[in-house]
Amino acid sequence: MGGPVVTVTTVDATARAGDPGGLALSPAEAVPAAEAVRAEVREFLAAETFTPRVDSWLSGFDAEFSRRLGARGWLGMTWPRRYGGHERSAMERFAVTEELLAAGAPVAAHWIADRQSGPSLLRYGTEEQRTALLPRIAAGECYFVIGMSEPDSGSDLASIRTRAERDANGDWLVNGAKIWTSGAHLAHYGIVLVRTGPGRHDGLSQLLVDLASPGLTINPIRILDGGHHFNEMVFEDVVVPAGMLLGTEGDGWRQVTAELAYERSGPERWLSTFGLLDAFARHAARTRDPAQLATLGTLSARLLALRQLSRRIAAALDRGELPDIQAALVKDLGTTFETDVIDEIRRVVELDPDDPLGRTLAEAQLHAPGFTLRGGTNEILRGIVARGLGLR
Repeated sequence: MGGPVVTVTTVDATARAGDPGGLALSPAEAVPAAEAVRAEVREFLAAETFTPRVDSWLSGFDAEFSRRLGARGWLGMTWPRRYGGHERSAMERFAVTEELLAAGAPVAAHWIADRQSGPSLLRYGTEEQRTALLPRIAAGECYFVIGMSEPDSGSDLASIRTRAERDANGDWLVNGAKIWTSGAHLAHYGIVLVRTGPGRHDGLSQLLVDLASPGLTINPIRILDGGHHFNEMVFEDVVVPAGMLLGTEGDGWRQVTAELAYERSGPERWLSTFGLLDAFARHAARTRDPAQLATLGTLSARLLALRQLSRRIAAALDRGELPDIQAALVKDLGTTFETDVIDEIRRVVELDPDDPLGRTLAEAQLHAPGFTLRGGTNEILRGIVARGLGLR
C-alpha cells in the first residue's frame, strides 16, 4: 500500500437492557463471524497497493479494486445467493466496510450501488430488474448514483420538479435536472426521484435510468481542489422504458425515506476523516504534548460512541427493522464529528504542509464542506429526529 494499513480497534458488542433506541445488540448478534471477515479484509488490504484517501467512498474510484472485492464476496454480502449475494449478516458487512474506510481504500465505484441501490432493488424491484442488475452489482461491475436533490429544491426534497410523463408507448419521458449526483460521469444507472402526479408526496415515483440514455447530459461540479466527484444531470426528453419504474407509481416518497436509513447510518458517516485522526494519533504519540493527547482522547471517545450507535443500526437491519430515526441521528452526529476532527487538530498542532499530517489535513479541509450537506443537512436531520421523538 501507499501507507500503513489503518485499522479500527474492535469493541465487543454488549446487550444493554432498556436501551432507549431499541437497538441493543443481543448475544445472537455477537460478532465472531464479523471479526473473522474483518481479519480477512485486513490481510487483503495489506497485499493491495493504493494511496489512502480522505473521504475515499466519494473520491477513491477504482473499478478494478471494486471487482476484486466482488470476487472476494464482499459486495452484496447480505443479499440472497440467487441474485449474486452471499446471505451474510449486516454485522459482517459492517466489519468489511469499516476496514475499507479506515484504510482509505478506493471504494467509490461500487459504494452507492452496494450500500443502498441494491437493497432498494431487493425491496421494491421486479424480478426482471433484480436478475438483470443485482448480480452485476455484487460482482463490482455495475455502479449506481442517487438522483434526489435538485438545483431549486434545497433541503425540501418533496418540492422536486423533475417530471416523468407517459408517452404514446407507455414509456416515461423525463425532463428536469438533478444535482450533487456523486459519480454520475462514471456510473451505469441512477435511481431517480421524479414527479409523476400532482400530490406533494404521493405524486412522486422512482425510475431506474440508464445513464447512457439519449437526452441525458452530465455536467461536472468540481470541489475546491478541482476534483470531479459531483455532477449535475440534465434530462431533456429522456425516454425511460415502462419496465424501469421502481416499485409502484406514487410510492417514491416512502421508498426514498426508507432508503435513507441505509445511506445515513453506515461507518462512512463518521470515518471520512479517520485517516487524519490516525495520522494525528501517531503525531501525538511522538510529541507527548498534553494538549494534543487530551484532544486525541476526546475525539477517540466520540468516535467509539458513534461506532456503537452505527453498529446497533446494523444489528437492527439484521432483524429486518428500518431504523430511519436512529440513522438520521447517526448521520447528524457523525458528520459533525468529521468536521470537528479537522478543527480540533488545527487548534492544537502547528502543521508543516510538507509533513504527512499537514497534507492529510489539507485534503480533509477541501472535502469538509460536503460532510454535513450530503445525505441531508443537519437542520433537516434534527427535525426528523425531533418529530420521531414527538418533540415537534
